[in-house]
Amino acid sequence: MTARVVHVSDLHIGSHGAQEPYTALQELAAHIQPDLVLATGDLTERGRSDELERAAAKLRGLGLPVLIVPGNHDIPYYNVPARYTRPFAEWERVFGPAEPVHETDELVVVGLNSVRPWRQQGGAVREAALVRAVELLRAAPRQALRVVAFHHHLASPPWRPARKRPLSRRGHVLELLAEASAELVVGGHVHQASIAARPEFQAVGNNRRGSIVLATAPGLGRPRPHRTGEAQGINVYESDAQTLTAVTFAWDGSSFAEIGRRTFPRG
Repeated sequence: MTARVVHVSDLHIGSHGAQEPYTALQELAAHIQPDLVLATGDLTERGRSDELERAAAKLRGLGLPVLIVPGNHDIPYYNVPARYTRPFAEWERVFGPAEPVHETDELVVVGLNSVRPWRQQGGAVREAALVRAVELLRAAPRQALRVVAFHHHLASPPWRPARKRPLSRRGHVLELLAEASAELVVGGHVHQASIAARPEFQAVGNNRRGSIVLATAPGLGRPRPHRTGEAQGINVYESDAQTLTAVTFAWDGSSFAEIGRRTFPRG
């Protein structure tokens, strides 16, 4: 049994980005043949309808199953009334539910919406959505890789300004998801990659369920070319019965190059 996921984030369609990384993504996905393409938000720059539709065309054009959750740039940016009165109306028209679920015998992915209209950078997850996620994870087939996805990061990359704060109540969220036997929690938002297992930063004793892996994908788009320190790339996750492997690919200007690989025991 093998589950394979391609994780992209922060496309920022509508900004000045090159087409080449998307062509390379198509080629890489065709080579890897993942079970799922997982996109963790900020697909657009300003949340406009045409930007959402262009992002959908790029992701669905890969010809693979996709699971997509929104980011803070995916709700109306300049349309202030709509931002607060119907923030996800256009998103749901184009992509469907903001908290989608993918379920097979090998892979269960629960998408959560961490976007809050009144928090441009910070995010939060509703308690009711967390409870639902816990129920879905506990009901997952024993052998399935159990993944939770939202836009805002839990663990900050080591080279990111502090203004991009992690998810609100992240300790509470992490504890609930770990107790529900989530194995991998993924996000984006910060345009830099980071992969860490919980026992590396928090003592969990002999609680194997506590050894959850947190992974942040580098941005696929680069909306601010003048800003240094923002890598472009994707993550790929692969599991078998014993291990979970996370691989980071970075865009080097002409192709995606593998620049990091870590393997963790599954609980």
